[in-house]
Amino acid sequence: MGSARAAPTRTQELLALAERYAPHNYHPLPVVIASAEGAWVTDVEGNRYLDMLAAYSALNFGHRHPRLVDAARRQLDLVTLTSRAFHNDTPPPFCRDLAERASKDMVLTMNTGAEAVETAIKTARRWGYDVKGVSPDRAKIVVADGNFHGRTVTIVGFSDDPSARNGFGPFTPGFESVPYGDIDALRAAIDSDTVAFLVEPVQGEAGVIVPPEGYLRAARELCTERGALLMADEIQSGLGRTGTTFACEHEGVVPDVYILGKALGGGIIPLSAVVADRDVLGVFRPGEHGSTFGGNPLACAIGIEVMDILREGTYQRRSAELGSWLLAELRTAALPTVAEVRGRGLWVGIDLVPTAGPARAACERLMARGILAKDTHEQTIRLAPPLVVERSDLEWALEQVVGVLSAPVDHPR
Repeated sequence: MGSARAAPTRTQELLALAERYAPHNYHPLPVVIASAEGAWVTDVEGNRYLDMLAAYSALNFGHRHPRLVDAARRQLDLVTLTSRAFHNDTPPPFCRDLAERASKDMVLTMNTGAEAVETAIKTARRWGYDVKGVSPDRAKIVVADGNFHGRTVTIVGFSDDPSARNGFGPFTPGFESVPYGDIDALRAAIDSDTVAFLVEPVQGEAGVIVPPEGYLRAARELCTERGALLMADEIQSGLGRTGTTFACEHEGVVPDVYILGKALGGGIIPLSAVVADRDVLGVFRPGEHGSTFGGNPLACAIGIEVMDILREGTYQRRSAELGSWLLAELRTAALPTVAEVRGRGLWVGIDLVPTAGPARAACERLMARGILAKDTHEQTIRLAPPLVVERSDLEWALEQVVGVLSAPVDHPR
């Protein structure tokens, strides 16, 4: 008689369900998380991992931050949603707190980051027609090569990532892309029909690309000179990730429009926002834009607590100090499989040399050592731990990363 076949593990059962019932629009690592706290997660088999991705910065304040969970629980006992046909009592103080934090007049709340970008695009176009005086249907928005602003049809239409855009056209017109970090190319692109320059202060999905020093300042000056809005997509880079509340602060730049999301909802519920002065966001009239769940009481109650946490500055300082240490350690490790290490704050991109094999394989080896990280663009590993991470945990994580990247790995050619 043959030996009995081993029963599938809970992980295998759940992965099989995902394979059967979910479309393959993601390629996740084969780990199934069941619980989490702080910077650590535990899978369905009881294995613990250090989260070095933080849900693409949505978990800047860690998993289940006690203050944020308490804020959500309090609000759950009161009211979670009202129609926008009525007011409720959490959006006004949230909008006030965020507007003051950004030194702006107004906040338009939405849910996801992509919705906030779409809202910013509509805002810029309407502002261009009503305030700048651009002729109807001629408004142009300049974007940067390598951008990632979301996955709606309009947004992927101005992406240069084939996996994001191929097979989804026709696309929305009115966008022109220029090389990221090239101020001369931006200067040549901005004309009388240009209503905005939409840019990430640090490009996240592209591999944590930090622009040349002075680029954002020059873009600010150019947009002011040419009468175009500078719109900073700080959905990943904002709210402490780079060591400051907003990444634009590294160059002393204040954009006309902040686009925020991810960590704004505390890793609990989607919350995004477009933040600008009254002469920009004041262009909307009733019925011209909205969202059923945008600015819902539950999200805004959490957002108020997020603003209180940011006001203290603790996590901005932690990101700056720990990030500086981590970058220095990675750069001095002289790893033979690493071509370049980039980053700002607790946000790191590690480019691998071609002979090191794909970054996905390196992330799988890291997972086997208890580290959850994410690859992008075939050869780059991204590290973005929650800002609550302990120095001792990062030291352990560094040992694992160095161990994985210390020597080339045989791989199929």
